Amino acid sequence: MQPTEETTNDPSWIDYADFGERFVTHAVTEERIVAAVSSMAGRGMAIGPFNIGPPGLAGFIAEGKVGEPTVLRHDPHVVFQVTVPLTLAVKVRLGGRKLRLEAVVEIDLTLHARTADPLLIVIDIPPITTRDVSFVLRAQTVESAWEWLLDPIAGLVQREVANRVNSMLAEPQARSGRVFDVEAMVAGTPSRHRAQEKFDWIDYGEFGHRFFARIVTRDRVFEVVEKMAGRPIEVGPLKTGPKDRATVTVRGAIRHPRLGDRPEGPDDLVSFDLTLPVRLDITVQVFKANEYRADVEIPLVLIARAADPLLIVIDVPPPATEDIRMDFKAKGVRAATLGALAGIKKQVIAQVAGVVREQLGDSSGRTIDVAARIDGVA
Repeated sequence: MQPTEETTNDPSWIDYADFGERFVTHAVTEERIVAAVSSMAGRGMAIGPFNIGPPGLAGFIAEGKVGEPTVLRHDPHVVFQVTVPLTLAVKVRLGGRKLRLEAVVEIDLTLHARTADPLLIVIDIPPITTRDVSFVLRAQTVESAWEWLLDPIAGLVQREVANRVNSMLAEPQARSGRVFDVEAMVAGTPSRHRAQEKFDWIDYGEFGHRFFARIVTRDRVFEVVEKMAGRPIEVGPLKTGPKDRATVTVRGAIRHPRLGDRPEGPDDLVSFDLTLPVRLDITVQVFKANEYRADVEIPLVLIARAADPLLIVIDVPPPATEDIRMDFKAKGVRAATLGALAGIKKQVIAQVAGVVREQLGDSSGRTIDVAARIDGVA
């Protein structure tokens, strides 16, 4: 996951639990819900032949095709009510007589987006029962001699349709299409969880905490901060010393950052220790140029935060001047004995801290718009 170009200088923070619920709500759209059961569409279904009543008296056979699923309702907590249509041609036999009817069947499914260990979103579908299958015959008139057959036919069709749909939903390919391994998707690797049949469910809040712990890793954060290497640090010219007789010019660049894991961040947030090494060439002009080399280390703390509406921001509190370390070396005897040296060191550290604070003020390179990434996934 790469940073966005959007600048987020004043984000509105949310907690990891809120982020988890927002992530699932945004990711599980009606289109994705329909896609989770679309493998049934177009499938043929044959029911029977079944005998009704005494052997040889009556019977029926039905054949048809499953239609396209549609979302009827979107309930809270990422629960969707979906209907799947099935049109059947029903051939009924009573003695030596035959009757052809058309039946419209609707299968009601409840799809619930649930989160599971380790970082899965699973479209969970409870088993279909006969109560979830409606059966309506399309016929203008049916002779009274046939009417006694309609209820048994309806009951058998409902039972058979429920069984067939449960079988379709249990097929390995259909089942795997309802399991989304977020960690594997971000890493671009195959998932070993998509064939699972049983899951250890977790709530959306736990999902949000695990998302940051598993997705905002040291390696991914380092990909962001290593881009700071080579950024120039330029200060001055500044007037300093007695009666401002000295002019200080500082030129340098950030060297290769060092990133380390931090045992525990504030409020259990995922965080890292970052050290920015800076190499500086300093010129102090007092009658003539005096040259210095300074190696500076700036300690920072990176905190992975969640922000409104669905952002990951690597937050970096500005460095404190007193925490910055500097190794100052003079080039030549005259530079080493310069009386204003102590004041120059202090002023250079303060100026470098100011430059770094300014560079860290733009968080666009450390912000990931997760909603946009979700929307970009087909």
